[in-house]
Amino acid sequence: MGRVEGKVALITGGASGLGRADAEILAREGARVILTDINDDAGESAAASIRAAGGQATFMHHDVSDEAQWQTVIAAIKDQHGQLHTLVNNAGIAVVETIEQCSLESFHRQNAVMSDGVFLGCKHALPLMQESGGGSIINMSSIASHLGFPIFFAYSAAKGAVRAMSKAIAVHCQMNGYQIRVNSIHPGAIDTPMIDQTVSDLGLDDKTAISPVGLGRPEDVANAVLFLASDESRFISGTEIIIDNTLSIQ
Repeated sequence: MGRVEGKVALITGGASGLGRADAEILAREGARVILTDINDDAGESAAASIRAAGGQATFMHHDVSDEAQWQTVIAAIKDQHGQLHTLVNNAGIAVVETIEQCSLESFHRQNAVMSDGVFLGCKHALPLMQESGGGSIINMSSIASHLGFPIFFAYSAAKGAVRAMSKAIAVHCQMNGYQIRVNSIHPGAIDTPMIDQTVSDLGLDDKTAISPVGLGRPEDVANAVLFLASDESRFISGTEIIIDNTLSIQ
């Protein structure tokens, strides 16, 4: 039996990078996964790949900054599966810009995806997760929430909000007996399309130059997601897992 056998998991930003790796490992360990993204072609391809490998996966178009779309996604999951046990708030964007370069529009756009997206996801998933007997919310933050990254100003602000919200929601769920765990994951430099874009934006020739401790693989993060989604983490809530090979403490 898989480590999340029979569970229903929703992964936002599931078309590529960390989200796709999360969906693949959860499906491989027995979960029925719903991937959402704004990239329909990549999302459908990711879901099809999971099904071809023997997993259960569906894809839905989903802009996480849109509350109505969150309501539609949760309603569809309730209609098709009747329950929801795991929410992975993974969708994110990063723009290379300092505070002086950052427009209000860019600040709002990045926070809409990551800060608003996590807020809306948790808010609308909680009722169905309660009906399902509880579960696990896993919010993807970043080591940018711990450090000063001047070239990722708005991104850092949004990821800091994700870190703080995760703790507040975790305490809320525990105090109200929801049986829902809430934790955040804080990756460092992971080899994903987002890193490729950052390297291009910075004009670097080699993506390994972006991190003195090397690049992690998406599976390094996905393994932590699997642990937090599984019953093995039943007494872990309100904490944060840093996955960065010491980058944030050097």
